[in-house]
Amino acid sequence: MTDMSNQELQQAHRFEQEWLSLQNHYEHYERGSLLIKLVCVVLFAAALVLRFNLIVAAVLVLILWLQEGIFRTCQARLGDRLLQVEASLREPAQTKQTAQAFQLHTEWLKTRPSAVGLIMEYAKNAARPTVAFPYIVLLVLDVSVYLVWH
Repeated sequence: MTDMSNQELQQAHRFEQEWLSLQNHYEHYERGSLLIKLVCVVLFAAALVLRFNLIVAAVLVLILWLQEGIFRTCQARLGDRLLQVEASLREPAQTKQTAQAFQLHTEWLKTRPSAVGLIMEYAKNAARPTVAFPYIVLLVLDVSVYLVWH
């Protein structure tokens, strides 16, 4: 095993710093997504108790679901970069020529989709089962209550 040069050690250290920052922010998005879900459930329950217009309640659920989809898309971008950084830490010799630390946005801009592609990315993340729950359940409940009340 060859000793790493000072430059290689500095690059590895930068990747370690980037990984720590990305992982912290990735977990921040996780907590934020859970908070969006909780707010949605509480607001929906309040709408039922206060007999708000159920169509407005359904729109609120859809807006919060979309918001979580956008949130999860941002989180997924961090996750993609985390995987790149981990590969760089795991195989520094293979990535030495091509990878640089602290390039999240530069790397993302290389593959940034069009406006339609971004919307599709948001929708894809919103459709994931771990994201779609509890929104689908709330929408089914909303329709059921609407049918009973009207």
